[in-house]
Amino acid sequence: MPRAIWTGAISFGLVHVPVRLVTAVQDNRVSFNMLQESTGQRIRYKKENDEGEEVASDEIVKGYELDTGEWLIVHDEELDDLEPERSETIEITEFVSIADIDPIYWDKPYYITPDEGARKPYKLLMQAMEEAGKVGIAKFVMHGREHLTALRPLRGMLCLVLMRFAEEIRPTEDLAIGIEDVEVNKGELKVAVQLIDAMTQDFRAEDFQDEYQQRVRELLEAKAEGKEYIVPERKAEEVETENLVDALKKSLEQMQKA
Repeated sequence: MPRAIWTGAISFGLVHVPVRLVTAVQDNRVSFNMLQESTGQRIRYKKENDEGEEVASDEIVKGYELDTGEWLIVHDEELDDLEPERSETIEITEFVSIADIDPIYWDKPYYITPDEGARKPYKLLMQAMEEAGKVGIAKFVMHGREHLTALRPLRGMLCLVLMRFAEEIRPTEDLAIGIEDVEVNKGELKVAVQLIDAMTQDFRAEDFQDEYQQRVRELLEAKAEGKEYIVPERKAEEVETENLVDALKKSLEQMQKA
């Protein structure tokens, strides 16, 4: 089993469920280091001040720039005193419908696994949320940061998703995209909806792969074997010059023939 990144308990009402958090996602991207081509040696980076002088790590502090251009020096000890204490419990304070949570708030998921003696209350919470169609909302502290979270049943177990706080979301009013006075007629809308209906199917995440990463791995495999890697030809993108309705109708006809 993967190593737990947090251990504690979930509480809702008077029920206490000892659990562990395990990362639910993994980074499969190929990682590179910077090398000097002629020697194959890794590149090192020095920490220098504005005058080009190297600075020792114990001389480096954090700084916050004011509007005046002045800097406020902040020491790690000062920030450490402000950090919230690590949470021992994820206390569910309310339950909501998952449909009420805009996907823009979702961030990073974790699997929740029960301690050996907590399997029954764990399963009880999971099944109760499934039957009620609700997710639990809680705040807790992990790695020195306070997080807003949602707990939900997922594929036969519980999942905790870190969420973004409301103040982290940029208001749409900040972006003037200029569509307020654009008119869409009923004919255009009807054909667009028909095209959406024709393209609608069940979502299968496994149908989609990161093709760039696949090609990078193929390149590395070929280079390791001393072979030349042939880059697949790219499909030329068609530039649409038709009017909107004609383009929609042609797209719909292609979908209906497929």
